[in-house]
Amino acid sequence: MKKEKVNNVIWTVLMTAASFLMFSPVLLMFLTSFKTIEEIRTSTFRLFPESFSLANYVGAMTSGDWLVYFRNSLVITLAAVVFSLLFNTIAGYAFARLKFRGSQILFLFLMVGLMMPPQVTMLPTFLIMAKFPFLGGNNLFGMGGTGLINTYAGLVIPLVAGSYGVFLSKQFYENFPRSLDEAAEIDGANRWKTYFTIYLPNSKSLLATLGLMKAVAVWNDYLWPLVMTNAESKKTVQLALTMFKTDSYTQWNYLMAAAVLIVVPMIVIFLCAQKYFVQGIVTSGLK
Repeated sequence: MKKEKVNNVIWTVLMTAASFLMFSPVLLMFLTSFKTIEEIRTSTFRLFPESFSLANYVGAMTSGDWLVYFRNSLVITLAAVVFSLLFNTIAGYAFARLKFRGSQILFLFLMVGLMMPPQVTMLPTFLIMAKFPFLGGNNLFGMGGTGLINTYAGLVIPLVAGSYGVFLSKQFYENFPRSLDEAAEIDGANRWKTYFTIYLPNSKSLLATLGLMKAVAVWNDYLWPLVMTNAESKKTVQLALTMFKTDSYTQWNYLMAAAVLIVVPMIVIFLCAQKYFVQGIVTSGLK
């Protein structure tokens, strides 16, 4: 018993140290957001600022139209999360509960998608969005216009599907007892009704897990919005951060202040969904 207590103490100390190490960049970002540019550029490092003033936050938010930037990121993130949850859970339900020809081959291709970095498919995806027929001035053959470039649809559509989301949904729904499907079939419910009335209402942990992961990924995405838009009206918060950096000078005080405000929504979402997030990760891995 004494040895077990000692091991628990050692484990607690190690985990506390590791947690502090991982949290230290966030702490430094937060403290730096209150420093003046002179304090940041001084040769003597000081952890805490001389005074906690909101001048950097005011200066950062007045440097551009941040209401538009936050609105764009919010619209893109919400749309991507909602449609991603719908399509990924439906596909996961189909792979887990429906028996159809070619399902194993399709799932194999899905797993291949997990191994491919998004940079590999970025150019083909961009060309598909740019050559979309009858949109953005394009004709039937996708020529003559800009397609879905500089549009919310062009920013959201490629983010909806995801191999990992389908895989996690399949693993989650395979844990459901077959008796649910049999009872629904006896009551005369078809596959769609079974999904929407039985499976989806019992998927809170799965939806929280996928929703949180997708929200963080889309909110923090920099590369895809950079490729798909060059209009100021469609700029996201991640693209807006570049206004504080030039080839010769970086406004670190404004950059850190804006970064803190950008991080806050994701922290709040994680704290609200933390319980369901952990449950979803655990139950999706059980067989």
